[in-house]
Amino acid sequence: MFRIGGQRVPTKTILLLVCDAVLIVFGLLIGTAVRFHQISAISHYLHDLHTPYRMGWVVLTCVLALYYLDLYDSRLLRRRREMIVSVFQALGYTCLALALSYIVLPDYSLGRGIAALSAPVILLLLLSWRLVSGNSGVAVGEAERVLMLGTGPAGVDLVREIINRPELNMKVLGFLDEKGENIGRSLVNPGVVGAVRDVEEIAAQLKIDRVILCLTERRGYTPIRQLLHLKFAGVGIEDVHSINERITGRILLEHLSPSWLILSGGFRKSSLIFAVKRATDVLVALVGILLTWPLFLLVLLAVFIETGRPIFFIQERMGHKGRSFKLIKFRSMRQDAEAGGPKWATQNDDRVTRVGRFIRKTRLDEIPQLWNVLRGEMSLVGPRPERPHFCSMLEESIPLYQLRHSVRPGITGWAQVKYQYGASVEDAKIKLEYDFFYIKHLSILLDLAILFETAKVILRRRGAQ
Repeated sequence: MFRIGGQRVPTKTILLLVCDAVLIVFGLLIGTAVRFHQISAISHYLHDLHTPYRMGWVVLTCVLALYYLDLYDSRLLRRRREMIVSVFQALGYTCLALALSYIVLPDYSLGRGIAALSAPVILLLLLSWRLVSGNSGVAVGEAERVLMLGTGPAGVDLVREIINRPELNMKVLGFLDEKGENIGRSLVNPGVVGAVRDVEEIAAQLKIDRVILCLTERRGYTPIRQLLHLKFAGVGIEDVHSINERITGRILLEHLSPSWLILSGGFRKSSLIFAVKRATDVLVALVGILLTWPLFLLVLLAVFIETGRPIFFIQERMGHKGRSFKLIKFRSMRQDAEAGGPKWATQNDDRVTRVGRFIRKTRLDEIPQLWNVLRGEMSLVGPRPERPHFCSMLEESIPLYQLRHSVRPGITGWAQVKYQYGASVEDAKIKLEYDFFYIKHLSILLDLAILFETAKVILRRRGAQ
């Protein structure tokens, strides 16, 4: 099972990607045969040592286009009309990207004839494959049969997540009530099928593969002996917080005891990882400053022409180990935006200027933060730094909030690519759950995945207010 950090990548998603690659190659081979009017041309063409690299370049470009248009998201596959449009867009972007790349790398070109003949074949194959997989699903063995031990809200939310994500290949057969008083009552679908005390008999009857503990109160209700028997019989036993972490990429704080965090794996602070992370931050920040200086000057001029000075928005933020620093951004709001005191940005905030709305959506307002990275106050990836005013307020409302300051804050982060813009205490709590996941599983691979996903967020203009 492939994971990014500690989050599970569904087998169905991996299979979908692999099948896409195979279909693209198959489409290229058909295009080659049609171009030279004979099947034997495929064998001759494949003997060219450059052919695998040329085909690999097409496959990579096409898969990236499919990914950035959400065509590996199972929710989009179920929306047929939107999915069809996205497939056409992905192939269009692929052709444009390949045409531009061939100007710089002409040796990677397959030839205009093969490209022109292969494109409609690949389009037809990918579209047909997604229509089939969207309607019937992709079979990867039998679904894992799951039983929920308890009726806690965390378990109910997890079942909703499982129902909405068929690619997880899990089937929840029911809940067991702590007192056995609500048998037959529907919670999500399915409902309560028995009592906690009967877990061993019900698990055998329903041929359960995994039992997930989601008790509202464990003391006096946890059937230790029965769970031990099931464990030794080969049935998986797992806490709701652990499996939710793997599936959703967040650590639920609701009903989470500090002991779970203390005893849980992860949260290791490797000096090597931090050294590599810091070296990468400095290198990327320097390259970023060199590459973006024309954009820097254009944004600077646009802000000045629309609303004058100050051009930069310099604000105190809470950083590593609770130390404050001055964060630098291009100003995107009116000069008097906080005359009435600090407040979160909201959807269609009237304080945001026209230029400000554009640079927020495209994240161009974040470019000056590369200086914060060079100075060691921020990292490229990490929890977004919050203002001391809001930190004090959130620490009173959300337990453990201050623990997010155990790593350097970032220009982008796991919470930013996984969740919407936060504008309330509840939003801040959910984003903290994603931040805790990042801190627990901090690694270079996870950082690369976040940067990769950030590009998608920027291209699709999601999340900013």
